Amino acid sequence: MSEQSWWRGAVIYQIYPRSFMDANNDGIGDLAGIVEKLPYVKSLGVDAIWISPFFKSPMKDFGYDISDYRQIDPMFGNIDDFDLLMANAKKLDLKIIIDQVLSHTSDQHAWFIESRANKINDKSDWYVWADAKADGTPPNNWLSIFGGSAWQWEPRRQQYYLHNFLGSQPDLNFHNEAVRQHVLDNVEFWLKHGVDGFRLDAINFCFHDKLLRDNPAKAKEDRKGRGFSEDNPYAYQYHYFDNTQPENLKFMEDIRRLINNYPEVVTLGEISSEDSLKAMSQYTEGNKRLHMAYSFELLNEQYSPAYIKQTVEELEKNLIDGWPCWAIGNHDVTRVVSRWGQQEFNDQERMAQAKMLNAMLMSLRGSVCSYQGEELGLTEATIAYDDLQDPYGIAFWPQFKGRDGCRTPMPWISEQNQLGFSDADKTWLPVGEQHNLQSVNQQDKDLNSVLNAFRAFVVWRKQQPALLYGDIRFLDCDNKLLTFIRSHKDQRILTCFNFTNEDIRYSVPKEYEHCLMEVEGFPLAKLINGQIKLSSFQCVFLELKL
Repeated sequence: MSEQSWWRGAVIYQIYPRSFMDANNDGIGDLAGIVEKLPYVKSLGVDAIWISPFFKSPMKDFGYDISDYRQIDPMFGNIDDFDLLMANAKKLDLKIIIDQVLSHTSDQHAWFIESRANKINDKSDWYVWADAKADGTPPNNWLSIFGGSAWQWEPRRQQYYLHNFLGSQPDLNFHNEAVRQHVLDNVEFWLKHGVDGFRLDAINFCFHDKLLRDNPAKAKEDRKGRGFSEDNPYAYQYHYFDNTQPENLKFMEDIRRLINNYPEVVTLGEISSEDSLKAMSQYTEGNKRLHMAYSFELLNEQYSPAYIKQTVEELEKNLIDGWPCWAIGNHDVTRVVSRWGQQEFNDQERMAQAKMLNAMLMSLRGSVCSYQGEELGLTEATIAYDDLQDPYGIAFWPQFKGRDGCRTPMPWISEQNQLGFSDADKTWLPVGEQHNLQSVNQQDKDLNSVLNAFRAFVVWRKQQPALLYGDIRFLDCDNKLLTFIRSHKDQRILTCFNFTNEDIRYSVPKEYEHCLMEVEGFPLAKLINGQIKLSSFQCVFLELKL
């Protein structure tokens, strides 16, 4: 893996297709809509697009429940639309990464329909089946992330099947060699269509413990992290046996052998385990497994320089061969400006924080995933209970309101019907009316907008080898200021990020006293007598040439 690999240091823009752009005006975004907006994506300066699932699906979990891995769901278009998307992206020098949901399928997949029919068919062992205990209860205590037991009774077979997510998302049995081969064949189908990479959903969930051992209980004080609060019983267990099994590492090597037949294709794994940072290291080890991995460590509620320093340093300590990828937002979590912001922040402070967080994310060592709307500083949309679509939110309302608030349609044109997303009278989720003033057309013409700061920073970052490829070393920090140094060959950049809406003074190391860098879209700090004054949510960069 050389510095020249396109994905090293890349900025990857995540598109949630249902909510990006609706070209046929049925209220749901589609592939043709993405094609229409490719020039906008190109204007951001990003290197690649990650597209969330668009495959055939009953949409119980909005595409993460696939009923046919090789067919495009009609609501998104057809294979010709996808090929047009690939062709137009190539003209714009944009790479295309697609989601692959390998650990489970929809219960409407042909494989599952055959498997559940009886215990003697050709696919009877393609899913995780188990007999009931003597009292009729499930075979063990495993829980679903979406609530309740991870086991669903199937009367046709008189057995339970495993589902780590919804009951309509049965888990494949990766202990079966035929399953693994067919999964790889489906991956290769899209390789032959020219995709540049795969984001592998919940990839550490493929294998389960063959002995079906119970997960041990977790003490109340340890029920934190991974995005699961005490409102969800999933947090009550250590998930040692229902995911992240040793056999899964061998399957990562099988994936990599296939990928190596297609030069410059990249794999990015989503990891959620009891020790996600350690798993990220294992899953990218030896240049023979995944190229990159990311976890939920920066997708939670913990907002402080000390926490970010601790998280990144822990990964750096464990990471041997792999390349990190960082995200602070995606389609599964509250919008970062709402999650890490304070209610009392005014609009100016909120937008300054959005700019700072985008710059901070793109300054960490590794590649970056930026979710659609983060370049606009979008806040979480408020969704009424009657408008909810997310089964997770419906099940846990009102303590947890689900993921719909970060999935509302992209605001393109203020004051236009559905904010320019669609001409339909009703969209699959209502548009966030509070996003009217944050729309693309409003921010396009504002030189000080979050959007234009995002664009300028991406362009500037590409000219800084230390930010693209360099090592990272954190300096001492408190709960207000994050500082670290990125070093590569003869360039060293000291970064400072004010995480508060207060003014902060920082004494810079003496060798950096005449090294301030000017970044378009970000106010230039003043350095007086060896001290920088950072205003509310300001970030500063100082370059030392060696």
